[in-house]
Amino acid sequence: MARSDVKLTGIERTFGTDEIIVSKTDPKGRLIYANEVFLRLAGYSEAEVLGQPHNVIRHPDMPRCVFKLLWDTIASGKECFAYVVNRSKNGDHYWVLAHVTPTFNAAGEIVSYHSNRRVPTRQAVAKAEALYAELSAIENGSQDRKKGMEAAYQALTDKLQALGVPYDEFVFAL
Repeated sequence: MARSDVKLTGIERTFGTDEIIVSKTDPKGRLIYANEVFLRLAGYSEAEVLGQPHNVIRHPDMPRCVFKLLWDTIASGKECFAYVVNRSKNGDHYWVLAHVTPTFNAAGEIVSYHSNRRVPTRQAVAKAEALYAELSAIENGSQDRKKGMEAAYQALTDKLQALGVPYDEFVFAL
C-alpha cells in the first residue's frame, strides 16, 4: 500500500462529536479491527486496512517523535493521550484526540493495542499544529532521519520537563 505518492489535498474531514473512531492493532502495530467511523474518515475498506500497519493513515506533518513517545508509553504498559493528524486515502486529513491503551492477556503480556479517537477542540488543534510544526522542523533539519527524530524527541521531553508535567497532562492543557 504505497502512501508516498498520495498528494495532500488540504481538505480537512470532520466527524461528529458523538462519534468515536475505534481501531485495534496487534503488538506490531498491524490493524486487526477498524470501526465504520475509522473506515469512513480514512477512506479505506475493511479489506484494505486489516493486516496493514496502522501508519497507513500517517500524515507527513505528524512528527515521528510524537509517535515514538506514544509507542514507548504504550509498550511500557501505560495508556497515552495525544493529538494526531491523520491522512485519508485520497490525501484529505483529519484531527483526533487519541487515547491508546494496551490490552493484556492473563499472564500480563501485551497482546494488542486499542485506540479510541474523539473530536478535538479547535483551540487544541491550533496549539498542536504549532508544536508539531516546531518538532517537524527539528526532525527535517537533520540529514540523518534518525538523528532528526531523536533531536525533536529531546526537544519535546525538554519542554515537558521545563513545564514539570508528563505528556498526558500537557495534552490536556492544550
